Amino acid sequence: MTTTDKAIEATSAEQIDQLKENLERVEQLSKRLIEVMAHKKTHNPGLDAPNQELFARAASSYWAAMAQNPSRLLEQQVQFWGKSVENFAEAQKAMAGALKGAPEEADVPRPADRRFANPMWENNPYFRFVRDQYLTNAETIRTAVEEVEDLDRVDRQRLSYFSDQIINMMAPTNFLATNPDALEKALETDGQSLIDGLENLVADLEANDGELIVRLADDTAFEIGRNIATSPGDVVFRNRMMELIHYRPTTETVHETPIVLFPPWINKFYILDLKEKNSLIKWITDQGYSLFVVSWVNPNEDYADIGMEDYVEDGFLKAIQVVKEICGTKQVNAVGYCIAGTTLSLTLSLMKKRGDKSVKSATFFTALTDFSDQGDFTPFLQNDFVDAIEEEIGDDGIMPHYIMARTFSYLRANDLVYGPAIRSYMMGETPPAFDLLYWNGDGANLPGRMAVQYLRGLCQGNKFAEGGFELFGETLHLRDVDVPLMSITCETDHIAAWKQCYRGVQQMGSRSKTFVVSQSGHIAGIVNPVSRNKYGHYVNDDLKADADEWMAGARFTEGSWWPRWGSWLKTRSGKQVPARVPGAHASYPALDAAPGQYVRAKARS
Repeated sequence: MTTTDKAIEATSAEQIDQLKENLERVEQLSKRLIEVMAHKKTHNPGLDAPNQELFARAASSYWAAMAQNPSRLLEQQVQFWGKSVENFAEAQKAMAGALKGAPEEADVPRPADRRFANPMWENNPYFRFVRDQYLTNAETIRTAVEEVEDLDRVDRQRLSYFSDQIINMMAPTNFLATNPDALEKALETDGQSLIDGLENLVADLEANDGELIVRLADDTAFEIGRNIATSPGDVVFRNRMMELIHYRPTTETVHETPIVLFPPWINKFYILDLKEKNSLIKWITDQGYSLFVVSWVNPNEDYADIGMEDYVEDGFLKAIQVVKEICGTKQVNAVGYCIAGTTLSLTLSLMKKRGDKSVKSATFFTALTDFSDQGDFTPFLQNDFVDAIEEEIGDDGIMPHYIMARTFSYLRANDLVYGPAIRSYMMGETPPAFDLLYWNGDGANLPGRMAVQYLRGLCQGNKFAEGGFELFGETLHLRDVDVPLMSITCETDHIAAWKQCYRGVQQMGSRSKTFVVSQSGHIAGIVNPVSRNKYGHYVNDDLKADADEWMAGARFTEGSWWPRWGSWLKTRSGKQVPARVPGAHASYPALDAAPGQYVRAKARS
């Protein structure tokens, strides 16, 4: 036997051993998959799609219009057939040219789409045909939806959204046989990538009781308090709703008036303290402020009856009281982010009713207060979906975190659902060690009662802006918010659109209002450190114009809005006093080192 023959025999033996090992892994993974799906928790089907009446109304309207104008239907079909035949003819031509070895003619430039970046989508006749026919189908569906008549604005928006979800779901990149990246990876790895992908799929299902939630980040790469959320400080107060963290000063003196920052309780507060170089928390302390940050509890079944009033009373009002006592001041500067900004405005209205002037100024980060236009969330804020959420809350009274997480993700489905799923399940890749995505997956449950109050009373009823929102026996109005305020919004925010935020600020009763639109979205527009000099911001002192006119007359400034906010705060923060040491107050000793215990609790699947 020659040396070559021995090498071939050894290689063949290695391949056979690898094949056996892979088959054993597939068998084990299949058993695990069957096991987890057999015990999968079911959820209300109303969370997956709108009431069928929407599609029935759309179909009825479509066919009624076509009955009145059948030539239009025929025209649409002929266009679709013609484009489909053209796609096939181009594929045949390319195939024939490839067989003859003829150079391929330059194709018409196509819109950039990251899903089709692989050169094979252009160079391989099969994949090019699949891509072109998919784009033709998508265009035809969108055109048909646009031409449906006799639907109101909300139904039309919902129909457009859900048809786009179907289009995104059916993209050829989502299927192994029509994804050249996944096929190439499978060949390169002798199928190992597919087995690794199956492992990732089963692990994600097991982690979420059979609910498919794509893991976006390598959760083994991060540990809260070790390499994220590391700014030094101490928990100085704790109750059933929150821990209050007093961050250690980095300057010898601080401004007399302290800052109390209320993050959203849908996610964890450490988005503002991911790492030192982009930590808003560190930046604030470096500017010479006494900073207190609320870390909300992650609710379990014991919190079923918790409502908005509990967040206000035991969260906002209690934190403000404690901070005043620790710092020996009569007032604080308050900050609210997202839903906490909405609730801060409710709190300010309540304080106005009670004659409480404890808040000297308010800053709102991407906070909605007028929900008359629900923006991208319109499809999810109709009765059929909210009814399904109420039913899903059920007996234990908790809204599982995945409902909100899934809603946010599907607003950017290709980036936050299908793209990560392809990389993880078809390519067999380990999710990246990306702190922002780790935070994004570290969600929180919501008390059912609070969630329904928020969805029904604020989002659907828009009662705070229209008529009044009932709380503590008071009728709270947006116009009651009369402290000096600054509202920071984000240009491409799909959660709290800046135009909707602007409309709410216009209705507030404050004489001193500053409105800022930062470039980028809901997170990057806020977590925008000065050192990066990446995103600029817009300002305009005229808040009487509508949103488009405001933007047309706005001045653009390069760089972060943080220094602008710092200058604004400085004039409302009093004289310099010796820096306050966390835990030094006799009534409020240090209970635990930052970031505390509440932030470490994981949400229920």
